[in-house]
Amino acid sequence: MPELIWQQIEALLRSAKDRVIIVAPFIKMPIFSAAIAAIPRSVTDIMCVTRWSAEEVAAGVSDPEIMQEALTDGRPSILLVHNLHAKLYMSDLRCLVGSANLTAKATGKANLPNIELLIETAADRGEVTALLAQLMADSIPATPTVAAEIRARADLLVENGLVSPAIGPERDEMTRWYPTTRAPERLYRVYLGDPRGCPHAILEGVLSDLAHLDLAPGLDRQQFGIAVLERIYTFPEVAELVSSGRTSSVDLEAALLATGGTSTDAAERALILTRWLICFDALLHTVPSGPYDIVRGRQLE
Repeated sequence: MPELIWQQIEALLRSAKDRVIIVAPFIKMPIFSAAIAAIPRSVTDIMCVTRWSAEEVAAGVSDPEIMQEALTDGRPSILLVHNLHAKLYMSDLRCLVGSANLTAKATGKANLPNIELLIETAADRGEVTALLAQLMADSIPATPTVAAEIRARADLLVENGLVSPAIGPERDEMTRWYPTTRAPERLYRVYLGDPRGCPHAILEGVLSDLAHLDLAPGLDRQQFGIAVLERIYTFPEVAELVSSGRTSSVDLEAALLATGGTSTDAAERALILTRWLICFDALLHTVPSGPYDIVRGRQLE
């Protein structure tokens, strides 16, 4: 009985007297509206924890427009946790936990619903309180600006035909990704959903790189650069640079060549990777020595 999932959620929300907490990675606008409408108007403490990814929004599994619905209603606050996977629905001292997102397919309201499960447990159960504490520590407040940025970038992905399960948060983690954008300084503006100044021939690569980076929404420029560097510095090919503060293009190309492809591929990847490193780490620069060295440290005039 797929419709049982929605019946469970609705009954729980209607029973609320003081507080409601909704935790779901994927939330679609119509089901969110129905859920909020089910909560008695006397309940003003409503918290919703979700995640927004441009790739997931482009794929149609989540709607950042719930931000506007929350503002219109005036009661819910929305928090974002980028690596959220838990699903939980709480009303005062009662709680449902399981597999169901707040979407039509998950709640049995679609023609072809998912097979889901929700089980009731106590809201003060240790695992539940630990989860909520972690969510509070890891979350950031959603804003209309962030919602608009996510929607704009999702629209760019759709327009450029880049809606694919091969990129984004649910991709195969065994797939190796290397940057393809030769001008990484363009990344942040497109991350904000603004493609102006980015030629169409380059935009597809920028969007693909952003999808593979899978960064949390709402980062300022400095936070964005730090997050990109953290990802790049996990590449085993730059381990020498990380440990000693120095590597060479020859060593970088050799390390990249060992992962497969041609020497031309390795040289291209090394060049692009170098541009990314220098763009996002102000202490890195290149020093000609044969081809070039990549060195951490300030240059003297």
